[in-house]
Amino acid sequence: MTNRIAELRKERKLSQAELAEAVDVTRQTIISLESGRYNASLLLAHRIARYFDLTIEAVFLFDGDE
Repeated sequence: MTNRIAELRKERKLSQAELAEAVDVTRQTIISLESGRYNASLLLAHRIARYFDLTIEAVFLFDGDE
């Protein structure tokens, strides 16, 4: 699974720390999500999507082979 978190965050001129605080996780979690080392739980995916006013599918891109 890939995601558009870094792209969306940069479009809004947010730091990783600011996004982390807004969705109630650590900056390290945002770093891990953006680098693809960690996949968000459904709850976190929902929080991030809501923060950007998008659907989960618009933020997280699912590979059919997963």
